[in-house]
Amino acid sequence: MPIKTQRVTPFLWFDGTAEEAARYYVSVFKKGSRVTSASPMSVSFELEGQPFMALNGGPIHTFTEAVSLYVDCKDQREVDYYWRKLSDGGEPGRCGWLKDRWGLSWQVIPRALGECLSGKDQDGAQRAMAAMLKMNKLDVKKLKAAYKGK
Repeated sequence: MPIKTQRVTPFLWFDGTAEEAARYYVSVFKKGSRVTSASPMSVSFELEGQPFMALNGGPIHTFTEAVSLYVDCKDQREVDYYWRKLSDGGEPGRCGWLKDRWGLSWQVIPRALGECLSGKDQDGAQRAMAAMLKMNKLDVKKLKAAYKGK
């Protein structure tokens, strides 16, 4: 089966666990996700149709928060699911950020956050931002309540 290619593909560096990580990510995102090829040095995979490549490059380089993967969540149910799966064995962060068990940073963000922050009520947007800054996993009800001033 030919590998789907595109001009820009995220390329992730792992310390010998590229295939394990790729298979885990595929199990989390499921729909449109699959490992497309694997060798001792590298793995190609897709998450919801987005191609990725991963390398077993050794311990020389590690992930930092300077690069993260953004997960667009339609509702709290999706936030809860992706937060639980991606933080398993990892480390929760602030404001919807977390590190997975391999140290890769993810942003698990509900669409409601963007709606609150870009809403017409500037005071409401500031209240929603202040509420978000106090959270680890984002809470849609609390963000919306803050926006409305409740």
